Amino acid sequence: MTDKSSLSQFRLKRSLSVLAHKEGRGTELISLYVTPGKQIYDVLNQLRQEYTTASNIKSATTKKHVQDAITRTMQRLKLFKVPPDNGLVIFCGALPQNGPGSERIELYVIVPPEPICIYTYRCDNKFLLDPLREMLKEKEVYGIMVMDASAATFALLKGGHLDIVRKITSGVSGKHRAGGQSARRFERLREAELNSFFNRTGQYANEAFLPVENLKGIIVGGPGHTKLEFVDGEHLHYSFKDKVLATVDTAYVDEQGIKEVVEKSPETLMAVRYREEKKIVQKFLFEIGHNTGLATYGEEEVRRSLYSGTVQMLLLSEDLKKSHVYIKCQNCDYKEERTVNTLDLPKLEDEISGRSCPKCGNQNVIVEESKDLIDEFAEIAEQAGTEVEMISKETEEGEMIRESFGGIAAILRYKQSHG
Repeated sequence: MTDKSSLSQFRLKRSLSVLAHKEGRGTELISLYVTPGKQIYDVLNQLRQEYTTASNIKSATTKKHVQDAITRTMQRLKLFKVPPDNGLVIFCGALPQNGPGSERIELYVIVPPEPICIYTYRCDNKFLLDPLREMLKEKEVYGIMVMDASAATFALLKGGHLDIVRKITSGVSGKHRAGGQSARRFERLREAELNSFFNRTGQYANEAFLPVENLKGIIVGGPGHTKLEFVDGEHLHYSFKDKVLATVDTAYVDEQGIKEVVEKSPETLMAVRYREEKKIVQKFLFEIGHNTGLATYGEEEVRRSLYSGTVQMLLLSEDLKKSHVYIKCQNCDYKEERTVNTLDLPKLEDEISGRSCPKCGNQNVIVEESKDLIDEFAEIAEQAGTEVEMISKETEEGEMIRESFGGIAAILRYKQSHG
């Protein structure tokens, strides 16, 4: 089961960003990728063998760190009777906190957004992240065609795999007429030939792209204006009307031209996501601007709406770096909640630890728990069956969600009654 939601992508991206900066002193960091159908019992057996093998490591410190990491990995693995539907990834190892001797065993568990294909165990000075990075790449299928007045090439882009489907030549006369032909007659004939070629190109494009399930879109490339004339001339099947995502300038119209489009496609594919985001945010802005009562924003309002089950879609800014902090006195029943910038958490903990309880006066006030606001809201939304969309800060609309609406907004199923 593949989960390509913006939330699952954001979570994975954030985890990888943290893990990429982790580095061990020696080959002490364990990466374990468990495929969906793998028996946990078999994995534990292999880890026991790895533990025994690690006893041959000459450095006493490295040996201890590796064996401690294997032990911790096994303990966590035992919590699973079977791997989750998409498999399981565990990273564990002794990571330096300051200088030598400051290493602390850290463990990270990731349930990936799509199935793991290969069972892997590795011990290295860095975690093995490439298989997860692959999952962040676009896997949808895109149709690509490059053309000018002389030829056209059709291809399908599936994730990182490029498949050339067909090449055709046009048979259209060159731009220079033969002697004795009137310029007007030549232009008329050439125009008819070009139109016939456009119809043929449209037909081949339909044959190549129509049978493709979940075709995300079509990108048309080529030198000059021919590609624009083709797109504007409505030679493609009517169902492709909104599927042409972009036209891209290329120097060639053969396989090399297709590759040129692919090289430029990350920007195009990113633009597709931005377009989807813009649409979502514009719907929210419409509801707010027209005072329909079908949208709300801000931490408290959205939280209340989520708990009441009225939120259809939750919009969270990827740049929302805040935490919800739960404070309590260990001596009496005093409790307090605050929302702070995540970077200010250590400062708040220091401030709280030296503070007297406003209720009983004892210096027993502690930060009981802190939750990342994105994780907390996403969790509440998932329990309520609410769709979650992560909004980047790269668009004007994304910037607006962050700056004007505090990074938390919601489109509602129906108006709420406040009474």
